[in-house]
Amino acid sequence: MQTRRFWAAAGIIAIIIIGGFALSVPHTRDFGQIARVPQPATSTPAVAYTDTYRRGTHAISGTVLAPDACTTVTASATTTAAASSTAIALSIEIPLDSGVCLQLPTKIPFSATVSAPKNAPITVTVNGTVATTTAS
Repeated sequence: MQTRRFWAAAGIIAIIIIGGFALSVPHTRDFGQIARVPQPATSTPAVAYTDTYRRGTHAISGTVLAPDACTTVTASATTTAAASSTAIALSIEIPLDSGVCLQLPTKIPFSATVSAPKNAPITVTVNGTVATTTAS
């Protein structure tokens, strides 16, 4: 008789623990309802680049400090005609974080080419904001 009560009590306790666990664990269908709020960039990241000129073409390559290693960087270079000279506008695009990744700043490489005069000045923008640069 005592073993019967023991097993009945153990069964009730096990049902309560398993039921409590099943009700407290989030389900995958609940994750679709969570709205992700994109984090705006707090500052413009630093850009280090090198410019190699050969036969009328500038090959610009370097690194940009991205918020994490999962970030994809897109770079494009265009020429802008000023009143007295031609300048190079290097535009770097870093999209907002869209996934789960270790938030450890990482240097991500980029490269772009453009035809321009040899001594054309280079202006670098990251997501439309003028960036601090280190030319080497």
